[in-house]
Amino acid sequence: MTDKIVVLSNCSSREEADRIAQGLVEERLAACVNIIDGARSVYHWQGKIEKGQETMLVIKSRRDLFANLQQRLAAMHSYEVPEAIAIPVVDGLPAYLDWMERELAPHRIS
Repeated sequence: MTDKIVVLSNCSSREEADRIAQGLVEERLAACVNIIDGARSVYHWQGKIEKGQETMLVIKSRRDLFANLQQRLAAMHSYEVPEAIAIPVVDGLPAYLDWMERELAPHRIS
C-alpha cells in the first residue's frame, strides 16, 4: 500500500472543474487532476431523486494532504455538499509514484 490516493469529486460545470483543478495543482494539494466531461449523476437530494449532468474530477494526491484538499475543495466548490471520496492507491508504476511525490507539497514533520 502506498500513501497516495485518488480523490473523486463532481462539479456543476466544466468551468468550475477547470478552476478547482487549477487551484489544487497550484497549491500542490494535487499532482494531477483529470477532468472528465459528460458524467451523468442520479442521487437523492432533499427528499427527491435528482438527475444531473456533471464534470468529474479525478484528483491524484497523498493521504496526509487529504484534510487540506477537502477544505480547499469545499471552499472553491458551488455545491452545498461537494463530493470528496478518497480511494487508496495500492500500488503503481514507481516512476509515476515518484513523479507524484515530487509534485505534491512536502511531507510535514511532526
